[in-house]
Amino acid sequence: MSKQDLIKIGEFATLAGTNLRTLRYYEELGLLKPTLRSDGGFRYYRRASAQRVAMIRDLQELGLPLERIREIVGIQPKDGDRTALLQRVRRALEEHQLLLAAHLDALKAQQGRLETALAKLKDCSCCDELPAADNNFCDPCGSTGECLPEGLRALF
Repeated sequence: MSKQDLIKIGEFATLAGTNLRTLRYYEELGLLKPTLRSDGGFRYYRRASAQRVAMIRDLQELGLPLERIREIVGIQPKDGDRTALLQRVRRALEEHQLLLAAHLDALKAQQGRLETALAKLKDCSCCDELPAADNNFCDPCGSTGECLPEGLRALF
């Protein structure tokens, strides 16, 4: 790979949707390495390395600490063992898939709670009570006697 195929850190940061400070921090933590360093110390990256930054960001959004992300993305060939490399890559991708599935389940549960709160809010439009301290902020509901859904309880 020639130096012409590489981009400087500033352009790479823009391409990766991040900033220089984050890239340097990722390098410090061992999450990302420049493909090349010039004699003057300039960092050069392959354009494809932006995908690594995107994966790091995705894993962070799933709540993983950077140390664990380093374990997942720190997959480097060792002694030319292609089979072992492919197994490590598969494990990393499967773990990412499991984390994403768990996150989606949590989002679906949250969505269900919001739908329940919105449905109850329709009932509130027919009620003359105004949530206040003297009616315990309408919890339990004066009409049905039931506890309010979480979303309403939080906002009333």
